[in-house]
Amino acid sequence: MEATLILVKEYCTKCNVEQEFVQLLQDEGLLEVKVVEEEWYIDKEQLEDLEQYRRWHYDLHINVEGIDAMKHLIKKVRSMHQEINRLKNRLRLHEEGW
Repeated sequence: MEATLILVKEYCTKCNVEQEFVQLLQDEGLLEVKVVEEEWYIDKEQLEDLEQYRRWHYDLHINVEGIDAMKHLIKKVRSMHQEINRLKNRLRLHEEGW
């Protein structure tokens, strides 16, 4: 299955985003940019993340380092939420066994 690529320059023009912002996201490891014939592209699968980062940066004025921290905190919270659900299910099974 071939990935759909989005031209970064086109995205930046449409969304009024600086290309340097995308480069900073790549430098921080938050996005993977592919270079094809000297043009920058991202996979369509990354578009949702890029949109989130754009909102955090331009609407909430969060810098790239803050975006990275928020991404890791959200990942940790989701992981903890999944663990809580697993523990609740185990507890429920244990209580039903009594």
